[in-house]
Amino acid sequence: MTTTQRRPEEQGLPFNVFAKACPSRGTLEHVTGRWGALTLGALYEGSLRFNELRRRVDGVSEKMLSQTLHALERDGLVHREAQLTNPPRVDYELTPLGRGVAQRLLSLIRFVEDSMDAVLEARERYDDTRGAR
Repeated sequence: MTTTQRRPEEQGLPFNVFAKACPSRGTLEHVTGRWGALTLGALYEGSLRFNELRRRVDGVSEKMLSQTLHALERDGLVHREAQLTNPPRVDYELTPLGRGVAQRLLSLIRFVEDSMDAVLEARERYDDTRGAR
């Protein structure tokens, strides 16, 4: 494979989420999607079992949570610990990388929550000017 045919990361080039083929796009999608962000935020508080996590992330289906956890585990953000007990016990926790991502996400989440009065006012003005409601 020539230098021009190799992926950017194989050439020592920086990743670029704006480039269509960059693998960082998939990770960004996993992290910033609704269920990924909420799952990472919930796990920031500590290790949780699947059903505890599902209750904490209100509204997520079992299937979506399972898919989200698999994606986050594959990206190295979540660690899955299965214990061979009866019944089996599986705990999920953030990896050091996942903690760093979750910390930044929680800052954004808090900013959004703190800004909701302004957001709701903007929505109302928008809807009033367009006759929506």
